[in-house]
Amino acid sequence: MSVTTLRTDSGAPSGWEHEPATSVLSRDVPADEFRAAMASLAAPVTVVTCYDDTGSPRGLTASAVSSLSLDPPLLLVCLDRGSRTHDVLTGAAAFTVHLLGPEDEALAKKFAGPTGQRFEGVSLATGPTSRHAPQLADSSLRLTCARHDLIEAGDHTILVGRVAVADCQGRPAGGLVWHHRGFAHARPAEAR
Repeated sequence: MSVTTLRTDSGAPSGWEHEPATSVLSRDVPADEFRAAMASLAAPVTVVTCYDDTGSPRGLTASAVSSLSLDPPLLLVCLDRGSRTHDVLTGAAAFTVHLLGPEDEALAKKFAGPTGQRFEGVSLATGPTSRHAPQLADSSLRLTCARHDLIEAGDHTILVGRVAVADCQGRPAGGLVWHHRGFAHARPAEAR
């Protein structure tokens, strides 16, 4: 039966016994099925940075990042509570999201690697916003945010940031995405 034949004029499914939503929707899809389904959802690859309470730079690679609101300008980053950088990022007053390009696969891998080695050999930018959060010099887009909210959701924390500064470095369009458990390169359709 197709989706178009399921609805009647009243909006109720035709020929279906009504089962309470709580009984149908109280079951969770198994974790491996959910993980496989989400692998089909392409996601931007970013590096999120902040300073810890000693002033040392900290950061991680994140792909669960999205705009949230235009007014006020908000974005969200979903952080695994098991990450060694979770508590530092959720406790920081400010953080920067760096959007990575196709040429940044090695950088993405570096910030997904051992915590103590993430900033080794990485050039940092200087400037007025770098005092609030570390700025990766070669990032094509940097969004510096003030922590706006924290929302606990399952095994993750949703870090909501209020965007204070958007630094676009004017590099060619294109992005690094995570898709089907590997890196993929996004480019504008007209550039292909």
